[in-house]
Amino acid sequence: MAAEAEAGTEAPAKKGIPKLFIIIGAAVAVLLIAGVGLFFFLSSSGGGEAEATDAHGSTEAGAAHDTFIFNLPPMMVNLNTDDEAASFMKLTIALEVADEHMMTEIQPRLAKVIDAFQVYLRELRKSDLEGSAGIYRLKEELLRRVNLAIYPAHVESVLFKEILVQ
Repeated sequence: MAAEAEAGTEAPAKKGIPKLFIIIGAAVAVLLIAGVGLFFFLSSSGGGEAEATDAHGSTEAGAAHDTFIFNLPPMMVNLNTDDEAASFMKLTIALEVADEHMMTEIQPRLAKVIDAFQVYLRELRKSDLEGSAGIYRLKEELLRRVNLAIYPAHVESVLFKEILVQ
């Protein structure tokens, strides 16, 4: 009888352990499937295109379709030097504008834009253009000057197509 009591208590315990593993395995599988489903649901936005917003609250995908590029002719200038060795910069720039109307407003004022750029660029030294910080300052200053030259029209961004300093 003692043997039956031991056998009786051991049999349910052995059957209970596999059921526990099955329940835990099923819960893990459900959580895994739910996690993968949630990942795909959150990672897909609309048609599969990721849209990031910029500082103005517009999306990059929308902004790419709403802007136009106005190409300026290449410019070559002497840089300001203290010694007698000449230093040159060749620069090709494009202006990003919001619509075609801005492009038509820039065209008659193009001489003012190029003049503003030439005056500023000739005062630069080679050391002013070193590193990414120097190029960023150049970009911001050119944007400021072009917006002053074409006011009330507005340029969104100055894009460098080519920068060569020799």
